[in-house]
Amino acid sequence: MRVRLLYSALPALVFTAVHAQSLPPGTTVGSASLAGGAQFDTDFDSGGNFRRAELAASGEILRQWTPQLAAGLTVRYQFDQWNFDQPKAFGGRAPWGDVQAPQLGASLIYAPAADWRIVIAPSIQWSYEDGASASDAQIYGAVAIATKVFSPTLTLGIGAAAYRELSETKVFPFIAVNWKINDQWRLSNPLPAGPAGGAGLELTYTPVEGWEFGGGGAYRSTAFRLNNDGPVPGGIGEATSIPLFLRISKDITPKTRLDFYALALVNGKLTLKSPGGDDIVSEDYKTAPALALSLRHRF
Repeated sequence: MRVRLLYSALPALVFTAVHAQSLPPGTTVGSASLAGGAQFDTDFDSGGNFRRAELAASGEILRQWTPQLAAGLTVRYQFDQWNFDQPKAFGGRAPWGDVQAPQLGASLIYAPAADWRIVIAPSIQWSYEDGASASDAQIYGAVAIATKVFSPTLTLGIGAAAYRELSETKVFPFIAVNWKINDQWRLSNPLPAGPAGGAGLELTYTPVEGWEFGGGGAYRSTAFRLNNDGPVPGGIGEATSIPLFLRISKDITPKTRLDFYALALVNGKLTLKSPGGDDIVSEDYKTAPALALSLRHRF
């Protein structure tokens, strides 16, 4: 399972602030999070299987400089462990091994009016298989969002994530929505947009204070530079899927939250590409079950 489902280039603090009132000028807030996930044994269409596990840590800070302007910084590191068993489409050989993805990002939030928010969030990421050169593995770009508050219960907007991803440029348009249907039900974006895809949609239910249940989905696509020891030296690995998920969240303290996810990755595909980005082998896989856990603390 891609823990990037839980996080992407746009920091969570910024993503929340898009739909929130400005903080008092001079206020600084931050958060730290740790997330882990596991996709269980999954069969390829043509034979063989694979599984993967991931661990990610991130920290972010956001400061309100004036009533109209806020800015933030974020740092993140992710480690992905891949295991393959006789993948026939790849000649019975693992197409790649473990992958690392450190990331740095910034964000700027501007409120031209009380009911408008404009966000620009550039970031750079180095996504590469162990043994590959980080200098050949840069993924860089930005997310831009504009939202308007139509009522105390409805905020809508549009956005796009545009990134140069190793050998190609990708653009993911999306709709930003935060609709409080009533005191217990809400329709909103479950995750920040970024190089892996748009923000998705999630319907959440809050039966009592401190507990939340949700369900939704999004499209995800990740790429990484391969080392010189594999079947395609210096090539590119790519993983795409549509994660559908159910979420249970619990506020451990007023500032600490635990999220548990059960997922099904559908329409999944792994692709092995040349160093220039041309497809060499592309293999679909069956619906993949996965679990994930995320712990986040605000300060």
